[in-house]
Amino acid sequence: MRFRSPDLQTEFTFKTSRSGGAGGQHVNKVETKVQLSFDIKLSQLLTDIEKELLLHKLSKYITLDGVLQVSSQDGRSQHTNKLDALRKTYKLLNKCFEIRKKRKPSSPTKASLAKRKVSKQRNSEVKRLRGKQDLE
Repeated sequence: MRFRSPDLQTEFTFKTSRSGGAGGQHVNKVETKVQLSFDIKLSQLLTDIEKELLLHKLSKYITLDGVLQVSSQDGRSQHTNKLDALRKTYKLLNKCFEIRKKRKPSSPTKASLAKRKVSKQRNSEVKRLRGKQDLE
C-alpha cells in the first residue's frame, strides 16, 4: 500500500471525545471516540497534484478548510478506535490513488447473436398475431 508510511502519520492529529449511543456507566466517563484530522492543504509530504486529487475525490470527508476527518467509535477502548481510524484513513487514501484498468470492449458471441435473433423473431410473431384478422 502506498500510504503506510510513518511519515504521513506525523501530519495526523487526533481528538478524543465521549462516544454516543447506549452504554453503561463506563460510557459516561471515558473518552473512547477518536477523530482523526489530516490537513491536506498544509501537507508537506503530498505534491500539489496529489492534494488536488484528494480534495476532489474525498470531498464528502473534507471540511471547507481542506481537512480530512475520519472518526471511529466502534471499539471499547481509545486505542482500538485510534487504530480503526488510521485503517479507515489509509484505506481512503489508497483507494484515491488506485489506477483502474481501462475496459476493453468485447464483441458479442455467435451464440448470443443467434439467441437475440430467435428472441426478436418470436416477439415479432407474437405482435403480428395480435393484429386484426380478416373475417370471411
